Amino acid sequence: MKDRRIDVVIPVYKPGKELKELLRRLECQNLGIGVVFLMHTKDGNDLAHSELVKGYDNIIIEEIEQDEFDHGGTRDKGVRMSEADYVLLMTQDAVPAGKDLTEKLMEAMEDEGIAAAYARQVPRKDCTLTERYTRSFNYPKESMVKRKEDMGRLGIKTYFCSNVCALYRKELYIRQGGFENRAIFNEDMLYAAKSIQNGFGIAYAAEAKVIHSHNYNSRQQFHRNFDLAVSQAQHPEIFEGIKSETEGIRMIKDTAAYLIKSRRPAAVGKLFLSSGFKYAGYLLGKHYQKLPGKIVEKCTMSPWYWR
Repeated sequence: MKDRRIDVVIPVYKPGKELKELLRRLECQNLGIGVVFLMHTKDGNDLAHSELVKGYDNIIIEEIEQDEFDHGGTRDKGVRMSEADYVLLMTQDAVPAGKDLTEKLMEAMEDEGIAAAYARQVPRKDCTLTERYTRSFNYPKESMVKRKEDMGRLGIKTYFCSNVCALYRKELYIRQGGFENRAIFNEDMLYAAKSIQNGFGIAYAAEAKVIHSHNYNSRQQFHRNFDLAVSQAQHPEIFEGIKSETEGIRMIKDTAAYLIKSRRPAAVGKLFLSSGFKYAGYLLGKHYQKLPGKIVEKCTMSPWYWR
């Protein structure tokens, strides 16, 4: 494999020990990294003199005002600051599961027709049983490359990609215009959809693993799905005619069957409650333009976006 430089871009806000562990594990990768750009949304802390980044000479900290943060625009700024051939996007709460993360992602990019490759997310030890199964549903053990011809078979999952950990081909990224600069959510999926519509592939690299999961409560699920639906409603050129509800229903059915088989009936009740909140958020987000501004502010998890 040709040795090419990989830079890393990580949006950061009120970081803790997870960021320190992430940086440590990135430093230990078999296929080394170049510059790490920390896109720090100002939170009152002096990150540059923090113990979290002490001892590194390859970190550049870019300070972002809170009202300037944008899921797409902030990441796009970081990517464009890089001079590397490839840029790895990560979140501050995900850590490489092994020393071969960058190596496996690069292997998935050997085909010049691949625009991006994203990693498999494996759950943390404190992950709930339901979330554990959801991770395996969305991030299976088998790798795949998704292209335009897979739309009939995979539906909306054809466009799925995750900036929790995804590697991008820099030159192609710039040529295609990069991430949406006003993105409430889903900047990774929007870019993947654009790439696929332009004839490129998106690789899911199951052997490239990061440890990442959330134990969201029902209210958090509601807010998350509201913003997810808003991002879809704002881009009918991509999502119109593609039903994501079908995939959601299949996941609920499969998860419920798994919980019943695991003899966790109480978890099934929580699953249906959480799913109800998810769907309510999604339904409202799809029709956000009909809602009063005050209602939108109560529904979103991204109030900065609406200011």
